[in-house]
Amino acid sequence: QVQLVESGGGLVQAGGSLRLSCAASGRTFGIYVMGWFRQAPGKERDFVAAITWRLGSTDYADSVKGRFTISRDNAKNTVYLQMNSLKPEDTAVYYCGGGYANSWPKHQGYDYWGQGTQVTVSS
Repeated sequence: QVQLVESGGGLVQAGGSLRLSCAASGRTFGIYVMGWFRQAPGKERDFVAAITWRLGSTDYADSVKGRFTISRDNAKNTVYLQMNSLKPEDTAVYYCGGGYANSWPKHQGYDYWGQGTQVTVSS
C-alpha cells in the first residue's frame, strides 16, 4: 500500500504563489509517476502536471504552462507543485496522485491518491 500526504494549500491573492507538497510512504518502489490534479465545484477532476520518478520527465496542462512547476526529491519521496502567478480560475481542491507505468504519458488509471488540499485564489 502507498500513502500520500499533502500540504501547502491555502488562501492567496491573485498574482501570488503557493507551493504544494506531497510526501509518499509505504510500498513506493514500483511507483512510476506522480501527478497533480484539481477539481473545482461542479467540474470534473482535471490533470495539472506530472513527473516520472526515474528521469524526472514532466508534462503540464496547457492552462498552467509557464506558471506552475512540478519537481521531485527522490531522497525524501516527495513531489512539489510550485504555483506562481495564480489566477482565480486556479481555485480548486488539488490532489496528489501516484501511478504505475500505465499512467504515463496519458495520465489515466492512477492507483493512489492524497486527501486533497484546498487552494483558493481571491481577486
